Amino acid sequence: MPERPLLPNAAAPAVEILAAGDEVLNGDVLDTNTHELCVLVTGLGGQVRRTTTVRDDVESIAHEVRAALARRAVLLFTVGGLGPTGDDRTLEGVALGAGRPLRLHASAERMVAARYEEFHARGFVPFAGMNEARRKMARLPRGAVPVDNPVGGAPGVVLEIGGTAVVSLPGVPGELRAIVRDSLDELFARVFGVAHYEERALVVELQDESAIADVLRAAAAAHPAVYVKSRAKVIGSTPAIRITLSARGPDAATVGGLLEAAAAEVAGGVTAAGFGIAAETAATGTGD
Repeated sequence: MPERPLLPNAAAPAVEILAAGDEVLNGDVLDTNTHELCVLVTGLGGQVRRTTTVRDDVESIAHEVRAALARRAVLLFTVGGLGPTGDDRTLEGVALGAGRPLRLHASAERMVAARYEEFHARGFVPFAGMNEARRKMARLPRGAVPVDNPVGGAPGVVLEIGGTAVVSLPGVPGELRAIVRDSLDELFARVFGVAHYEERALVVELQDESAIADVLRAAAAAHPAVYVKSRAKVIGSTPAIRITLSARGPDAATVGGLLEAAAAEVAGGVTAAGFGIAAETAATGTGD
């Protein structure tokens, strides 16, 4: 049974993810990048509103970029298509969608050249220096800035347009992780703020999710700063409903108070409906 969010967290920064790659849609490659970015954004207190996967087609990419800008996403990640080959066309699509033509970026060119010097010194590539394919990775939409890729050849790219930051990341998972881990702290601080995010979960031994739907709806309405969702699962051989409560705020004390009040209301409602709480998981959170 699918997860059922009862109340969207309107205060959370809206994030979208656009993955590009024929290899993903052909079933040749499993897209773990989108999942990792969803986990990251949730942990930072944002909310992924939409994920989309398209082929390595400039018009398709541009269409999705325009749509994300029109929806006023605070942050749009694009994943894949930054490499040196002809089918790596994501930045062309971003440039077209944003109305910012591609330009050779001097800093990006230096980044790519330095990386290939290193690759050559380590015996990974047959020659150092730049050629047209490598220079392609340094052509960015006008106004964009390169972001250091400590692992691979193609830098990440950040383009801020209107109120949206478009962050283009390589599709190689290790490269994506390295850029996110090492090169985007300042951007994330601006987008998500210095906030605390926390989750708590209650487990109810119950097979019929609809039996407590009214309880969860009432709790969500009474505690609008808390995101309430339920999910059917099996613990051992026993059917159960996992209720997750999450919130973000300026500090752990504030968020803890919000979750404590909401958890008490949910537990009371579940008990009043004739069901027991089988378990309550420890709080997990990020921030501060």
